[in-house]
Amino acid sequence: MEEAKVPRLPQPALSYTQSNKVSIIEGEHLRICPQGYTCCTSEMEENLANRSRAELETALLDSSRTLQATLAAQLRSFDDHFQHLLNDSERALQDTFPSAFGELYTQNAKAFRDLYTELRLYYRGANLHLEDALAEFWARLLERLFRQLHPQLLLPDDYLDCLGKQAEPLRPFGDAPRELRLRATRAFVATRSFVQGLGVAGDVVRKVAQVPLGPECSRAVMKLLYCAHCLGVPGARPCPDYCRNVLKGCLANQADLDAEWRNLLDSMVLITDKFWGPAGAENVIGSVHLWLAEAINALQDNRDTLTAKVIQGCGNPKVNPHSPGSEEKRPRGKLALQEKPPAGVLEKLVSEAKAQLRDAQDFWISLPGTLCSEKMAMSASSDDRCWNGMAKGRYLPEVMGDGLANQINNPEVEVDITKPDMTIRQQIMQLKIMTNRLRSAYNGEDADFQDASDDGSSSSGSGDGCPEDICGRRVNKKSSSSRTTLTHALPGLSEREGQKTSATGCPQPCMALLVLLLILLLSVARPRWR
Repeated sequence: MEEAKVPRLPQPALSYTQSNKVSIIEGEHLRICPQGYTCCTSEMEENLANRSRAELETALLDSSRTLQATLAAQLRSFDDHFQHLLNDSERALQDTFPSAFGELYTQNAKAFRDLYTELRLYYRGANLHLEDALAEFWARLLERLFRQLHPQLLLPDDYLDCLGKQAEPLRPFGDAPRELRLRATRAFVATRSFVQGLGVAGDVVRKVAQVPLGPECSRAVMKLLYCAHCLGVPGARPCPDYCRNVLKGCLANQADLDAEWRNLLDSMVLITDKFWGPAGAENVIGSVHLWLAEAINALQDNRDTLTAKVIQGCGNPKVNPHSPGSEEKRPRGKLALQEKPPAGVLEKLVSEAKAQLRDAQDFWISLPGTLCSEKMAMSASSDDRCWNGMAKGRYLPEVMGDGLANQINNPEVEVDITKPDMTIRQQIMQLKIMTNRLRSAYNGEDADFQDASDDGSSSSGSGDGCPEDICGRRVNKKSSSSRTTLTHALPGLSEREGQKTSATGCPQPCMALLVLLLILLLSVARPRWR
């Protein structure tokens, strides 16, 4: 990421004189600048102090805008790409399934639409368990399709309950549900976490850039920028090490973001490895409809065997006296899984994002040097001609380290290292939380559901994707509508910019998040989500 190029801070005009002559007076009244002979009154010194503080705060905002814009552009590009993949998959389903499967699709079109809606909601940050959503979809679809394949039979709810319990060993949809569950979970967790990471990073930069400067910093910046003018040496530019010490003291809290900021960006670069391969986001998200087609084909192929085993396990159902009689010849669709979806667009996005994220890693600790060299009219070298805070001459003190703890002996800014800025501490916490989510996502786990099963022993790997606690009862057709609250909505994007079907806004953090914040603050345990 290229550093922000903004104009240097303007040097103060000599507005305190009405002619070419400058009045020289005793400087006992000065409270910030050295009390020698001066051309600044108390009012002028106060005005220049206010001006210097405002100019530095503006410079900080300007320095962060390039990074904010870069992160926002990345977020929009990746979000558009992932949503485009899912939209294309749904569009392909709507275009091909009616002719491929006839009424098996058209009479259940809403179930397929609901599935895509839940996938979008999950990607956007909805508080739903993706594996459970898939399991409910397969259970609901099995009931509907089994009824359609056997219109001559009466299938009451208790019989369909038995069908659900038999589904796991029978694998009515073949391997498609299990494969989709494993691949979709990893793909959607990776993409959701990556895009959320971009949003969190942008929000942190924006909020930290708005943190006001303290009074001690304001005094030090005034002395750095304008006291040379008050003492009659306006041509003397600040010595490089002097400028760095002032800004290292002013931005001590910001520098403490460095460690967690690097951890976040490293985790974001790492998670992009999960975008490739058979289980990668590029392949899986754009191929959801193909897994669904494979599942329906398997159900049709296994129909006779499935029916016989269901009757063996659940008994002979009654004949429907109102059935049409002869069974309809149903169309059969054979939509092959595509081997290698086009990945050129995503490859370019990932390549650019990796380079920009790596360039941004030292953003916080490089701020003092960047501001001094580009915005503070700093002297090119430390010699007898630069301004050292007292006069023209060399600056002798050593440059302080980065961060709050290293400012205990800062000669230019009085910093209370026992009172960290709470806004910045909160942003450090947000970085830690997001890094934890990314690391979990890299392992294929949703940090919101750490106890979720990741093997094929249960859930949708059975063929219908329905664990005992779901299949053992009638599926609540309205259950999905109650799980659309966005607990981790994508920062930096409104819901209107993404999928219109998802809930708008981002609610307050849940109690689990508050507990996590407390745990992290006490440094007792590693962060863990519910």
